[in-house]
Amino acid sequence: MSRVFVFGSLNMDLSIACDRMPRAGETIAGHDLLVNPGGKGANQAVAAARMGAATCMVGAVGTDAFGEQLAQALTAAGVDTQHLARTADAPTGTALIMRTDGDNRIILDAGANHALRADAVMAALDQAAEPGDLLITQLECDIPTTFDVLARAHAAGLVTVFNPAPACAAPRELWPSVDLVCLNETECGTVCGIEPHTDDDARRAAKTLCARGAGAVAITLGSHGSALYDGRTFTRIAPVPVQAVDSTAAGDTYLGALAAEHRCGAVCLMRVRPHRDPRWRPASHSHPRRG
Repeated sequence: MSRVFVFGSLNMDLSIACDRMPRAGETIAGHDLLVNPGGKGANQAVAAARMGAATCMVGAVGTDAFGEQLAQALTAAGVDTQHLARTADAPTGTALIMRTDGDNRIILDAGANHALRADAVMAALDQAAEPGDLLITQLECDIPTTFDVLARAHAAGLVTVFNPAPACAAPRELWPSVDLVCLNETECGTVCGIEPHTDDDARRAAKTLCARGAGAVAITLGSHGSALYDGRTFTRIAPVPVQAVDSTAAGDTYLGALAAEHRCGAVCLMRVRPHRDPRWRPASHSHPRRG
């Protein structure tokens, strides 16, 4: 079976609960401070590993206590960390989270998450991955690097899974290098200009992204479930009712689980495309090999 590789962020999350969000200049009482390993990339890697997928994390942390704790947490969850870089040039990424009534507000300091460049990421994939493996990435690392890695990994035969979060506009020439794009309602509005308030909206948004070149689309809809489009068929997935305590990493968990299920053949969203877009093909890059 294929393996799951995650190129993405690792942050130490400092999370505090409050009865309401503070106004500008206001200090309010908080409670239940939590210090937890996080970052979208690490969250997705842990979710995939806990679902049984052989998962490898490609990213960077600082040479500080938070970095060591993050590496240990990934290893404990079953994630391969041999391609996790340590840098003395930047601190480990940090997220400050305020949570209330199942909602949250997050402020990020990227730190070491911006340390890696595409050549270093592709060197790790050359050593450990092979065509048919999955690569998941987001936008909490250096954005031009992320776009470059997506394109080069796709051209090398990996199945590319793109989570455009935090959302920003992606160059149109990137989309043919994306086999599956997974995004939430807000990100959908930013990326394609259509917020999926209804099934018709979600269908139009998914078709818009596929028309740009993406192979398939998964849209998470919070308490309304999710929507999937494989380039041919639009499917609505009903939610599983739960009592939300903290929505942090809910979307990351969804994506990690989806990747694990695809990897073991339980679901197959990405259509097989017989060619790679020549506009993004690297000048010279061998197929990845298993190390």
